[in-house]
Amino acid sequence: MSLKKQFLKSKPVCKVTFSLDKSEVEGAEKVQVLGSFNDWNVEEGAVMKKFKNGNFKVTLDLPTEGEYQFKYLVDGASWINDSEADKYVSNGIAAEENSVVVI
Repeated sequence: MSLKKQFLKSKPVCKVTFSLDKSEVEGAEKVQVLGSFNDWNVEEGAVMKKFKNGNFKVTLDLPTEGEYQFKYLVDGASWINDSEADKYVSNGIAAEENSVVVI
């Protein structure tokens, strides 16, 4: 897992690249990034590109000066956090947490 941030000088946007190694989502066919930036809407979730080596990646443009909660949805069934998130916050469901990227 990794989060890479690239700030743009021309506008208040940060290109955030979300990456998952195949070992973290073994055998997955589809992985989406869902979060506060897309209202946790599965229909609008960013679908990560699956590479031949089994890794997944997607880059999103997010407004700067914000904090965004997110999780990965694997094959529409299981949720996982990013081990390299900037921080974690309770999502109000039992002892569950969401990943957070701070821009």
